[in-house]
Amino acid sequence: FGGPRPGGGGGRPGGGFGGPRSGGGRGRGGTAGAFGRPGGPPRRGRKSKKQRRQEFDNMQAPTIGGIQAPRGNGQTIRLPQGASLTDFAEKIGANPASLVQIMLHLGKMVTATQSVSEEDLIELGLHLDFDVKVVSPEDEDRELLESFDIEFGEDLGGEEDLVVRPPVVTVMGHVDHGKTKLLDAIRNANVASGEAGGITQHIGAYQVQTEVDGEQRKITFIDTPGHEAFTAMRARGADTTDLVVLVVAADDGVKPQTTEAIDHATAAGVPIVVAVNKIDKPEADPQRVRAQLTEYGLVAEEYGGQTLFVDVSAKEGTNLDELLEAIILTADAELDLKANPDMPAQGVAIEAHLDRGRGAVATVLVQRGTLRVGDSIVCGVAHGRVRAMLDENGNNVTEAEPSRPVQVLGLTAVPSAGDSFLVVEDDRVARQIADKRVARKRNAELLRSRRSVSLDRWLAESERQELLLILKGDVSGSVEALEESLMKIDVGEEVRLRVIRRGVGAITQDDVNLAVASDGAVIIGFNVRPERNAQELADREGVDIRYYSVIYQAIEEVEAALKGMLKPEYEEVQLGTAEIRALFKVPRVGNVAGCMVQSGVIKRGAKARLIRQGTVVANDLSIASLRREKDDVGEVREGFECGIGLGYQDIKVDDVIECFEMREKPRT
Repeated sequence: FGGPRPGGGGGRPGGGFGGPRSGGGRGRGGTAGAFGRPGGPPRRGRKSKKQRRQEFDNMQAPTIGGIQAPRGNGQTIRLPQGASLTDFAEKIGANPASLVQIMLHLGKMVTATQSVSEEDLIELGLHLDFDVKVVSPEDEDRELLESFDIEFGEDLGGEEDLVVRPPVVTVMGHVDHGKTKLLDAIRNANVASGEAGGITQHIGAYQVQTEVDGEQRKITFIDTPGHEAFTAMRARGADTTDLVVLVVAADDGVKPQTTEAIDHATAAGVPIVVAVNKIDKPEADPQRVRAQLTEYGLVAEEYGGQTLFVDVSAKEGTNLDELLEAIILTADAELDLKANPDMPAQGVAIEAHLDRGRGAVATVLVQRGTLRVGDSIVCGVAHGRVRAMLDENGNNVTEAEPSRPVQVLGLTAVPSAGDSFLVVEDDRVARQIADKRVARKRNAELLRSRRSVSLDRWLAESERQELLLILKGDVSGSVEALEESLMKIDVGEEVRLRVIRRGVGAITQDDVNLAVASDGAVIIGFNVRPERNAQELADREGVDIRYYSVIYQAIEEVEAALKGMLKPEYEEVQLGTAEIRALFKVPRVGNVAGCMVQSGVIKRGAKARLIRQGTVVANDLSIASLRREKDDVGEVREGFECGIGLGYQDIKVDDVIECFEMREKPRT
């Protein structure tokens, strides 16, 4: 050990243990060591305490309500819909707990992992000086596909690669005007007989062939439901279509759903061909239909307009060829319908359902490219490999070109009606895209069901009643339309409707268990029934399962249930008045009033108030006893004398007893 070290530690000369060292510690020069000795740099891969302290200080920022948070200085950040505070914190490099505290300071009770509404995200961004842009699902999906180098919604290639494709036609119109019967006549099939109440509950797509000017042409028809509750499904039909056939009954004229269909078609920017149906009826007046539709901008060609009108009879099969020709002529004149059949297929799911033997079956409409058996496909949150394809007649097909509707087998789940589909290079990419979409859909559902609640509304909402529903249907379009119709029911702020699960297929034990765990959720089955074990579990646990085949009944019963959950309101109903003419003292009872009933009726047990010279002296009284001469009676009518005991002693002659009762007022 020897002499002192230059670094200040006593011991051997030269730093001890051999060769000289410049200072104490294990370092080799650099930052200061302990006890004032010069130290060396930190170990590799580890930041020094000074660096960690500096980074921590850099993260600190001006406080909001005493809470430290980073400042953005106008920086723009993009967040998906349904993002949580954890997602926000990752974007700005902050601690999610600090954002939770800031939201609490702003009057919002939000957890770190809870989906936050767009308004709350923007408000939080303003307080932190960030420009928050909430990305729409369409933009988010586009960014997702771009991350996989997939271009969706565009025909790849040059103009020489495009070929003419058949027009996609949507049939719209008022309920019971003959839309499905018209399609039946065109494709010589009978679909209406299989629908509940003769009303179309599902979307179907079919392709027919016709001859125009000696040339064979194809037309793809999409049949849409007729009831106004299926507005969303009908609007989706207009979005996927090239041309609309508006069916109007010649004997009924323009009806509310007729104008609704016109609005959807106009919003979609597609041309309209009007089919005036039921001209075989004696009271048919096609000219009146033409005159009515001029008010909505549909002027017939014979009146100098641009719209083709065709008088048809679906029942007699009259003028169907003229209707098909009008569709082709309108499409050729107003639309340039071309697509590239040589690119990977892209399109939209028209309908989907769960088949017991074949699994998930989706009816898809190919919009561009060619879909082939064996392609890896992703459709909404579902993915898989095309195992087989069937046409509208149930025949196997090996490929589907643009504007061709086919049923696809091989998906891992049931997609929603209206979901876009595309072919990708392999199953791995399809699975990754589907998983990201599942996560986004889950966030969106959480956002709908778990709103951030302000502190001043928390106590009020704690008393709010909630009706929880689990929706199961045979096809996804019906479930979606039923949910949207139910969510439009308005019963005020006291009660709320929330759908905690929606799905396709039979009611399972998992659905029943969810209803039990949710403490009273009601399961609604639309054209489906429970599995045997599920029914036994529901009976054992007392879970309410309701079955419907027509959507009207489901909406009416749920609305009635919501109204039944409203807290009752009471209104005062005056029964009668009695004037005190004399006072009598009764032992152990006190003052009893001898009265003359002036109006109405005085009932024993009813509520009462005492009025003296026009002023209410006592309220919240009741008719404790009521006697007529020597008999106890239940009521005394106008013009009769009686004795009334109020249980109240401060009564005087000429006072008026007002008798009333509180009746429940029906809530609407």
